[in-house]
Amino acid sequence: MEIRATTDEDLDVFVDTVHAAFGRFPETPIEGGGLWWSALEMDRGLLALTADGRPVGTAAAHSFELTLPGETLVPAAGVTAVGVLPSHRRQGVLSALMRHQLAELRGRGEFLSVLLASEAQIYGRFGYGPATYTARLTVPRHKAALAVPRARGMADASAAGSGTGPDPSSVEVLRRAECGEILEEVYDRYRRAQPGALSRPHRWWALRAGQPPISPAPRYVAVHRDADGVPDGYASYSIGQPETLTVDETIATDDTVFTALARFVLGHDLISQVVFKHVPPEHPLRWQFADFRAGKVSGDTDWLWVRLLDVPRALTARGWFMDGELVLDVRDPFLGEHGRYLLTVRDGKADCVPTGREPDLSLDVGDLGSVYLGGTAPSTLVRAGHIRAHSPGAAALADALFRAERSPHCLHWF
Repeated sequence: MEIRATTDEDLDVFVDTVHAAFGRFPETPIEGGGLWWSALEMDRGLLALTADGRPVGTAAAHSFELTLPGETLVPAAGVTAVGVLPSHRRQGVLSALMRHQLAELRGRGEFLSVLLASEAQIYGRFGYGPATYTARLTVPRHKAALAVPRARGMADASAAGSGTGPDPSSVEVLRRAECGEILEEVYDRYRRAQPGALSRPHRWWALRAGQPPISPAPRYVAVHRDADGVPDGYASYSIGQPETLTVDETIATDDTVFTALARFVLGHDLISQVVFKHVPPEHPLRWQFADFRAGKVSGDTDWLWVRLLDVPRALTARGWFMDGELVLDVRDPFLGEHGRYLLTVRDGKADCVPTGREPDLSLDVGDLGSVYLGGTAPSTLVRAGHIRAHSPGAAALADALFRAERSPHCLHWF
């Protein structure tokens, strides 16, 4: 078997092979773009070929930026289009593709890769760990009333007494085709401050490649503007049967904007329920309903999986919010690597160097990927038997060190 890099001339073969791997056919082209593979970077693709030159496997990567805790932006390879023909599975093709790709990413100087896992059992063995989570929230229209929190109610009363008026911000409904530049600009502002968020390069918007609201699928967009008329949030939505308003994504630069957009879609006429497709863990929206049980959570699942390709570089790249030190014994079974590192955090910055000291924690590189963005507590993985804590208090210290300023969340599909 041969694994080789792809070129632009390989696009049709690559697309046909990955679709065959999943038992599907390429979609009919949509006017104005919208084909997910139009955003592929063919200089980052791989084809696995049999001895007689037949393609049997694929893998690719996008060039993204990932926002780390501390609002640090770093390059990250977005692994995608990984597939092996059913006739050649369980013959080592996938492992060979993954090994080749990881070596190539390191050769490019990249120290992080991320992916969305089609099946949760596949990518753990290649060193990836689930790092962000998302859920679907369904709200019946007749239970959709939002309450005014007590603290805010007192503040509003005080403002009324002082003569200040109501919130002058506004929501405007636009068609998707009318607001492409607004969506791109607002999303970029949002992702730079949200741990776990990925960039959406301009070419994705220009090619309209991906899922709504990037794609040309018909959507209405509720655009929120601040008091100066500057867009600072949006909700992309459509209404289907039976009378369900589905929000593809809600992008907001702060919680107040999110609440305003939620209030807008929840108040839409002639619908029976509203479905928010991507709600981050611990989001305050459920607490804002007058009826706490109004929102039903479903589809609670992993989203972004993270793999560290260079442990010291990755740990020193992110921001930290507490001083301390830990000795981490990290094994990478897939690549046959093993390292022990002293992580020292002072004033929001980390130093990470090899050490011979006894470890505080022993863990797999995939488990390190899971805790890296602060969305998974190390103590949870200790209790689950994934991470071994060697000293009293090590798990609690790791929880405090690895926490992020807020829960990491990723909306981007790739």
